[in-house]
Amino acid sequence: MKRIAVLTSGGDAPGMNAAIRAVVRTGLNKGWEVFGIRQGYEGLISGNMAPMKARDVSGIIQMGGTVLGSARCPDFRSDEGRLKALRALNQNDIEALVVIGGDGSQRGAYALSQMGFPVIGVASTIDNDLYGSDIAIGVDTALNIALEAIDRLKVTASSHQRSFLVEVMGRNSGYLALMSGIAGGAEAICIPEVETDPEALAVELRDSYRRGKSHAMVVVAEGAKYNADALMHYFQKHRDRLGFDLRATTLGHVQRGGAPGAFDRLLATRLGAAATEHLARGEHGLLMGLIGSEIMGTPLEEVVTKKKELDMRLWELAEVLAK
Repeated sequence: MKRIAVLTSGGDAPGMNAAIRAVVRTGLNKGWEVFGIRQGYEGLISGNMAPMKARDVSGIIQMGGTVLGSARCPDFRSDEGRLKALRALNQNDIEALVVIGGDGSQRGAYALSQMGFPVIGVASTIDNDLYGSDIAIGVDTALNIALEAIDRLKVTASSHQRSFLVEVMGRNSGYLALMSGIAGGAEAICIPEVETDPEALAVELRDSYRRGKSHAMVVVAEGAKYNADALMHYFQKHRDRLGFDLRATTLGHVQRGGAPGAFDRLLATRLGAAATEHLARGEHGLLMGLIGSEIMGTPLEEVVTKKKELDMRLWELAEVLAK
């Protein structure tokens, strides 16, 4: 092994830069050349890559986003696009590729692996819906950003005897909503994995009001059938039944931005280092993830074919704690 490349793909996540830094510096320490590919798979197809030295990754560990950039690339889903990507790797004498990203990114990594090219994935998505890692890069920071917003909204909600619908990201997974709802002491949580009954939710809010609560917080996952907009539309017809005046706040991409916390910096560093270590041993076609307290590799085939399930025991706990 003499030359590897690294790219970031899909949605950005706090900690991606720490992973890039780890891949570059541990690769250089092994005597390899390390190339950075800009703008994800789009940059790979066009050959937009350049060598990276240790100083190129100085001062990035605390930065959000990704210094390599990211882009959606519909062309890479086609056989022609993937062949162009493989040709670009071969023309630049790249012997292995590290892909930092979530579900879609790792599907791309698996496709290249199936074409015979050595690829290692690194789990990075705030949605935390990627099989093969208990928690991915960016999740902890996104949770803390959501929690800070919930705590701030509680203050104004209490001052005005209001109920807030707080919509968090997560694509089709309710992980962020469930965890931030538990940590934020929400009265109700709406997630895609459990069907929401607006009528039952109205009763919960009304009961909270009758029990003398000064506010009520409902954390809603963006992928839920009844997201914040849908619930607001529904409840506009039934305001008198809620007890509280109702407001909605959608956090959106705020959760992706900002500096990664200590946990994400350390996790990203460990995963990036593990990626180059496995390549040095001739092991590839794997996703580097955190399982329990250990950094482990899961075959990319499993990552793209198996679904990561939400722990519904936590959902049951959330219902108990909300009373």
